[in-house]
Amino acid sequence: MTRGPRERLAEKMAGEIALSDDPGETLRKWRTDFEVTQTGLAEELDVSPSVVSDYESGRRDNPGTDVVRRVVAALLDVDERRGGEHIRQYARVLSSGFDSDVVQDLREYPAKVPLERYYDAIGATELVGGEEDTVAGHTVINSIAVITRLSSDEFYQLYGQSTNRALVFTNVTRGESPLVALRVVTPTPNAVVLHGIDEDALWDHAPDLARIEGFSLATTDLGLDEMLAGLRELP
Repeated sequence: MTRGPRERLAEKMAGEIALSDDPGETLRKWRTDFEVTQTGLAEELDVSPSVVSDYESGRRDNPGTDVVRRVVAALLDVDERRGGEHIRQYARVLSSGFDSDVVQDLREYPAKVPLERYYDAIGATELVGGEEDTVAGHTVINSIAVITRLSSDEFYQLYGQSTNRALVFTNVTRGESPLVALRVVTPTPNAVVLHGIDEDALWDHAPDLARIEGFSLATTDLGLDEMLAGLRELP
């Protein structure tokens, strides 16, 4: 029997928690990724919030298989009741053949978002204005994983379902490699955001390449978790 996205995501979550050097912290990561409070998860599990807090902080022994299974099922149940956005997002990543160590976030919006609003959400500063001033989705990718592991065809496949989006590179030091990589991809996204640096650290030729290709270029030095939280606030 073919497993669906929920089953495959459940397996990934359970495996990460069970095999983690810090299972409580990994459990917390998944809970916050699913935007579920400790109280909300406790209600799903029919336990007190202090039990969830104790597992996450390590005050209780590492959660056993049954606890991990129940936590994963509870988070997925909550997501399904809310419309299943996280499960669908994981399914889109799977359909592209990439895992979360490459794709850190991927979403389409129900309506176009002005770039100005997008930049405000992630604390980004626009350095070059592009040919378009809206985006209808975003893809957040680990620049090191992309550059070291993906071919140009795989790179395009990663975001090429729609170019009306922002492509965010994390783990950026100067921006040279991501900008050069974009030169082999046609068409390019509406906007490129380099995460982890400010304008002073940017490769000198990055703005010129953005102008040549016609996309907006911005930088943000917001923390990764804070940036991803900002993206979740978009429609």
